[in-house]
Amino acid sequence: MPRIFGVELPGDKRIEAALPYIYGVGPTLTKRILEQCGIDPNIRAKDLTDAQTNKIMACITTNKIVVEGDLRRELQANLKRLQAINCYRGLRHRKSLPVRGQRTGTNARTRKGPRKTVGVQRNKDAKAGKV
Repeated sequence: MPRIFGVELPGDKRIEAALPYIYGVGPTLTKRILEQCGIDPNIRAKDLTDAQTNKIMACITTNKIVVEGDLRRELQANLKRLQAINCYRGLRHRKSLPVRGQRTGTNARTRKGPRKTVGVQRNKDAKAGKV
């Protein structure tokens, strides 16, 4: 199993399907990387030589493609910046509400989490009839 940028690629898959396991690399970028490196997209990931693996890593770094930890850090920094400047999007992120204008009267359950029932709680004496 080849290891690229700290990610174990599944060896039984074609390299074209295995490269998107790297965070920040999708199908289109995979095709472009393999064309630049001159690697057959139908080759299995376990059949890659060390030279081919190094060529893929070099291609990603020379094209300044941000992947894995650096990309995650950059996205987190963007969210922190939005929250720090108190812009609308930052406030919505902070409150865990939809950011891009979706309705929240109904739906938005993925973002808001499970329903929390709001209502009056009766005391135990009222339930037992001892009022």
